[in-house]
Parts: sequence; C-alpha cells; structure tokens
Amino acid sequence: MFDIGFSELLVIAVVALVVLGPERLPKAARFAGLWVRRARNQWDSVKQELERELHADEIKRQFRDVQSSVQDTEAQLRASGEAVRREAEQMRQDMARHGDDGPDSTGDAPVMTGPAPGSPASVAQHVVAPEASGPAEPPRDAMAPPGIDGTAPRAATPTPPMPDPAGPPDPDPTTDTLPSREEQAPR
Repeated sequence: MFDIGFSELLVIAVVALVVLGPERLPKAARFAGLWVRRARNQWDSVKQELERELHADEIKRQFRDVQSSVQDTEAQLRASGEAVRREAEQMRQDMARHGDDGPDSTGDAPVMTGPAPGSPASVAQHVVAPEASGPAEPPRDAMAPPGIDGTAPRAATPTPPMPDPAGPPDPDPTTDTLPSREEQAPR
C-alpha cells in the first residue's frame, strides 16, 4: 500500500522507542495495530460492498438483455404469424375468386397431409429397392412394418404355450383318492 521499506520501519521504531520509552512502547504498538486493523476491515467492507453493487448491476444488465431478446423473439413470432394470416387470407380470396370452376371444386383432388414431399421428414423417401436374388417385388415403404402395405404378408409366428396359472400338478396321491361329491352323496 505505502512504499515503505525495512530501513524506514527500523528508523520509525528507533524514534518511537526514544520518544515513548520502553514502558509505553508496547501499549502504543497495540494501539497502532488496533487502528491499522480497523482501517483494513473498513477498506475490506467498502471493497465487498462495491463488488456486490457491481454484481447486482451485472445481473440487472443481463436481465435487460434477456428481456430485450424475448421481446425481439416475440416481435418476430408476431410478424411471422401475421405473414401466415395474410397468406391464408390470400388463399381464401383465391378460392372465392375461382369459385366452382377451381381445381378443388370437384372434391376429387387429394388433400395433402403430413410432411411435404421431398422433405427429410417424408416417409416416402424411405423406399426399399427390390432384391436382385428374390422374386420380383414392387418397391415398398421401408418404414411400414411387413403386412401393412400388403406386399409382404406377415408370417405367422407360433405363440409359446402359456404356463398354467394354478401351478404344476400336485404330486400328493391323496388328492386323487378323495371321493368326489357325487360319490359322497347318499343313494
């Protein structure tokens, strides 16, 4: 903190010894140490308070940045929603303009649902090529399980027999020799 070397401290100690004397010097050293500790603690508390304020300002700045980012995203979403609404309104106007002579007026045109053709999500891209060694089979959708598309019937798999819920047969021979109800009834 201060640019005081060992030689300056030695000169200050000798002057303090001469001025204060050997009886009062330890008490004065304790008093000086107390004030130095208090000054150091005060400096540390000011430093910590300043760091807390800077940290709070940093958090507030980050919050403002996130808030502006959310507002920008919200504005973009609203703009894209408006664009979709305008396109839908344009399609309605086109449909109203075409009236009965439009291509969809007969009801024969297929309605497309699902992913767009040619897109990576399109299942139509996953077509299995016919095998060269096997019988000539038309290409089929690889994503469909066998039997659903009608080209590869599902093979019947035998089901294993279910275990008897009553458990294994009783090995005790006395259960077989007991008379049944009919035998016990008087005749």
